Amino acid sequence: MTDFSVLAERASALLEAHHQDRPIVLPTVWDAWSAQAMVNDGFEALSIGSHPLADSVGSGDGETMSLSQALAGIARVCGSVDVPVSADLESGYDTAAPDLIAGLLEAGAVGVNIEDTVHSEGRLRSAEEHAEYIGDLRRAADAQRVHVVINARTDVFKNPDDFEDPTAEAIRRLNLCAEAGADSVYPVRLPNTETLKTVLSQVRLPLNVTAHPVKGAVPDELDLSQLQDLGVKRVTFGPLLQATMYDYFAKFTRNWH
Repeated sequence: MTDFSVLAERASALLEAHHQDRPIVLPTVWDAWSAQAMVNDGFEALSIGSHPLADSVGSGDGETMSLSQALAGIARVCGSVDVPVSADLESGYDTAAPDLIAGLLEAGAVGVNIEDTVHSEGRLRSAEEHAEYIGDLRRAADAQRVHVVINARTDVFKNPDDFEDPTAEAIRRLNLCAEAGADSVYPVRLPNTETLKTVLSQVRLPLNVTAHPVKGAVPDELDLSQLQDLGVKRVTFGPLLQATMYDYFAKFTRNWH
């Protein structure tokens, strides 16, 4: 049976960590083993990435695996560690917000990443449509009395040719999500540091960037201290931690074949 008091405490701790001087780094894991490894390494909260989770079950990113598969994977991670976990549920699997939040909490996660690419339809939500879904998720979480930490993602920079001014469009979308109840925002595939600075200057919520665990953050391979100086508050690895380990496997085993 889900202990909502424990979930509420973890959600509160995760939210508070977004408002410290040092960015919170949520290493992106995909199973119990990787989750335990990161906690043992000293990380106090985790993220689950849809891409590495899908890879771990032989599926693909973009909601190729089912929601039930995703929630089962999230439950395995959350059941293996005693720290707050945020989970990537892509665009929400065409699922009503109350049902998505209920499934997320039942699996043990207290944060959720939601993007504006609707995979089942191959399109980007409008800014208003995405903000409306974010607002629905906030109200659903409030009804459960757990402040689920909502990370609102936009894929505008993945589709720059679709917009006259991608930076302005990303900022507009992120601010609408902030007004709707998001706790942090995530403009993926930022093209350069100047764009990152512009977004940071015009969006009031904590901002998430993707980082490669060895090479540094997107954009421009920035390190943690540089991100902190710029005002970034949250760092995740997306599929890059798993991909980095994949590369190292070849190095570790090269003398055995």
